[in-house]
Amino acid sequence: MSASSFVAASPPSLFLAQRQRMTLLLTSLSGLLLLSLTFSITMGPVDISPAAVWQITLHKLGALVGLDIMRGDWTTAQYNIVWLIRLPRVLLAALVGAGLAVVGVTMQAMVRNPLADPYLLGVSSGASVGAVCVLAYGALGFAGGYALSLGAFAGALAACVAVYLLAHSSGRLLAPRLILGGVAIGYCLSGVTSLITLTAGQRELANAVLTWILGSLAGTQWSDLGLPAVALIAGTLWLALQARALNALLSGDDTASTLGVDTTRVRRSLFLVVSLLTGVMVAVSGAIGFVGLMIPHITRMLVGCEHGRVLPVSMLIGAIFLIWVDVLARISFAPAEVPVGIFTALLGGPFFVWLLYRQRLPAGMGQ
Repeated sequence: MSASSFVAASPPSLFLAQRQRMTLLLTSLSGLLLLSLTFSITMGPVDISPAAVWQITLHKLGALVGLDIMRGDWTTAQYNIVWLIRLPRVLLAALVGAGLAVVGVTMQAMVRNPLADPYLLGVSSGASVGAVCVLAYGALGFAGGYALSLGAFAGALAACVAVYLLAHSSGRLLAPRLILGGVAIGYCLSGVTSLITLTAGQRELANAVLTWILGSLAGTQWSDLGLPAVALIAGTLWLALQARALNALLSGDDTASTLGVDTTRVRRSLFLVVSLLTGVMVAVSGAIGFVGLMIPHITRMLVGCEHGRVLPVSMLIGAIFLIWVDVLARISFAPAEVPVGIFTALLGGPFFVWLLYRQRLPAGMGQ
């Protein structure tokens, strides 16, 4: 090997090349997210140009800080559609997609199971029970506008703890028991949701619960964005700090302990953060399934399994994915609107089957 070849293949050069590729990927995904935000707002019964979207947005943002900028020739109807209806909805889709993707990444590393996600582990079902209790009985009324999110978080945390306890045997967390326990808890909590709906004596509750179970972003307001944004930013930053621990958990508990990771303490912390993120996201969007299953696998195909790379990339891909799935839900059967969870299920079901098939392949195949 020549000296130049050796230098080219040296670890610092490889590290620099990987860093450059990661920077390019993050930049490209960020640009694609910006384009997705723009063009998804233009789509609907009333066509609005991308220029008008940006003019209205910048004008409103300028007005919030006392500046009069970007005055255009848009109509009042276009202004209301962009600022009051479509923009908050698209932003919420991005937040929820990013949040569910990050939760999926964390759960799959935490239990070393590629099929784990908040839907399969029963966390979403728990969040739904908590939210439906608020809708049916007015529970947690002291929390005001945050009662729904608080109820969903409490339900998610309770489900998470139940699954966590069921999955333990002799002080160890067993992945097969975690999946089976999650499915069992999910079915039980789905039954509880149905029981509450049927016995609450409220005719309107059934429609609200059905929309909730299927997942929908319709009717999003600006006030709905604050809590998901804070939860996503805080949760993702904390998880990024745990990237080394997540990498170690993928190697098994014995290896993680050798590397100085307290697996019991880390898993408890991870479950708490996962419950928080899932509860908040489900509270504002309903139980949207399969996002946390699909996006982590797509991300690992692009950047490998190192969580310092997987977390930010999955967050961007999840945001882009749910934005366009929501566009599909809005325009596919217009003027009727299909809950976004139906389309994620139609996409996630075949993806799940593909994962099962892939797991059956001999070693070295399907990678």
